[in-house]
Amino acid sequence: MSFQIDKTDKYTIIKLLAEKLDSNLAPSLKSELVVISTDGAKNIIIDLANTRYCDSSGLSAILVANRLCKNNQGAFVLTGLQESVKKLISISQLDTILNITTTVEEAKDMLSVHA
Repeated sequence: MSFQIDKTDKYTIIKLLAEKLDSNLAPSLKSELVVISTDGAKNIIIDLANTRYCDSSGLSAILVANRLCKNNQGAFVLTGLQESVKKLISISQLDTILNITTTVEEAKDMLSVHA
């Protein structure tokens, strides 16, 4: 498994364990997100602290998470961005639409406001 899932009553944290969020990992992440969302998770945190590389399919998986949370009247937070991933998100101008925090704790705090 390339990610670890931690579910609580208020949110679900998906911690990526892989260094690359690319076309090898993105499809399984997307399908996991759909399952989590179908199970009723409204608030999702994706922790990319271990991820040094992200490509367009990875960004697509992140946008799927964002959309699923919005559709469920929840919130999505992206956290732990390394410099190269942060640049890609900034270049893609996704930093204007995504909730981004530095740490998982900050992401939890942000969601406690939404909960």
